[in-house]
Amino acid sequence: MSGMVERLPGWPTLPDLFGWVESGFPGGHMVPGAHGIRIEELLADEKYVLRAELPGIDPSKDVEITVTEGVLTLRAERSEETTQKHRTEFRYGVLARSVRLPAGAKGDEAIAEYKDGVLTITVPVPEAKAGTRTIPVRHG
Repeated sequence: MSGMVERLPGWPTLPDLFGWVESGFPGGHMVPGAHGIRIEELLADEKYVLRAELPGIDPSKDVEITVTEGVLTLRAERSEETTQKHRTEFRYGVLARSVRLPAGAKGDEAIAEYKDGVLTITVPVPEAKAGTRTIPVRHG
């Protein structure tokens, strides 16, 4: 035995499997090289609401929110230093998360609010008009 892990052709590697768990497969995905952001999503009353935990972030300079082709991407950068009498601790890194918006969502009308460490993004999703139409059959 060589000590190397042998994979069967066509089977994903273990990091890919763990990535699915972290990213909330199948709905959203993480951005490579970034830490995940814990989120909760809600679709009700013609709006999609995403709430993200981002404590200790200054949203005016450390948060970027983009919508591209129906995918909302939230990216934040944290750098924090805690100094005590005989100890200093640094915490820093990039946090990111992407989610697919519901069909018909108006990403260009999204709004974002930050309060008490929670970022709330609201995107209007108008109700689809589901009408019934009778189609006449013609005789040839």
